Amino acid sequence: MANLRNIKDRINSIKNTQKITKAMKMVAAAKVKKAENAVKSSRPFTLELYKMFSWLYKETLRNKHEKIKTLSGIENFPALLEQREVKTVGVVVISSNKGLAGAYCANIVRHSLNLIKQLIKDGKKVCVYFVGQKAAPAIKNAQKQLGFEIKKTYVNILDDLNSGSAFVVASALADDYVKGNIDCIELVTTRYKNMMTYKTESWQLLPAITDENLIKDFRDTDLDKELGINHKEQKIEPLSEYIPCLDVVLAAVVPMFITNVIYQSLLEAQASELASRMTAMSAATNNAQDMITTLTVEYNKARQAKITQEITEIISGTNAL
Repeated sequence: MANLRNIKDRINSIKNTQKITKAMKMVAAAKVKKAENAVKSSRPFTLELYKMFSWLYKETLRNKHEKIKTLSGIENFPALLEQREVKTVGVVVISSNKGLAGAYCANIVRHSLNLIKQLIKDGKKVCVYFVGQKAAPAIKNAQKQLGFEIKKTYVNILDDLNSGSAFVVASALADDYVKGNIDCIELVTTRYKNMMTYKTESWQLLPAITDENLIKDFRDTDLDKELGINHKEQKIEPLSEYIPCLDVVLAAVVPMFITNVIYQSLLEAQASELASRMTAMSAATNNAQDMITTLTVEYNKARQAKITQEITEIISGTNAL
């Protein structure tokens, strides 16, 4: 028969764990709504910026831009828009600094490794940048086998997420791109859908081009229906005048565009992480309650068996006397 003290200790241990998982669930639930609102409120701006940049990018194909000298790579828009042969690809893996978020980090690691393997198979060199430290160990374990390079890890950015943090990452990546250290940059992030769903995706950051599928996913279809907007009918290109000139406009828009793509990807990843943690901690709390119920029944049976055994021994002793 199971030892009563051991069962009691297990029940107490699971109850303590349940308190922790329940607290983490409540914290994640409090934060995820704020993160969800941040994602939804930033998407309209991202969508309009994508549209603006898409139009400006078409204009750059009709105009020649000479190379300019700047203090930082992110200001050198002709170099950032330049299409060149891709030999080295930079992969930016956006994960989290904390665990206990279900399969969130595992999905990011799996997607990142599949992307890296495909790039290496295509004959490309790969340089990896980490934003968040949780996915780094698993990917670093595959470094010797696959033969890619690890450039830098950004840890503190996720603790205080803002556009300034995104600009730090954007500046470093743009510098490496302009210097020729990398010829293309891919972001691995998660697209937030709702409290229960997110999708792991890859976004191309540099060379700076627009992704029509990305634009389509940023649209608020419910709001479009309410306003009577039909994107399929909007095929007329407006006449545009650039003041003082196209180069000045591009010098302002291109850094904003690159920074915003990174910032949006960080917001999407943060909301996905919190939603995943809330779901995982909710499941853990429920599982702990199931285990407590099962162990309580086992404890009561063992206690009853022990009492029955003691009564039997007393009766047997009495009969012997």
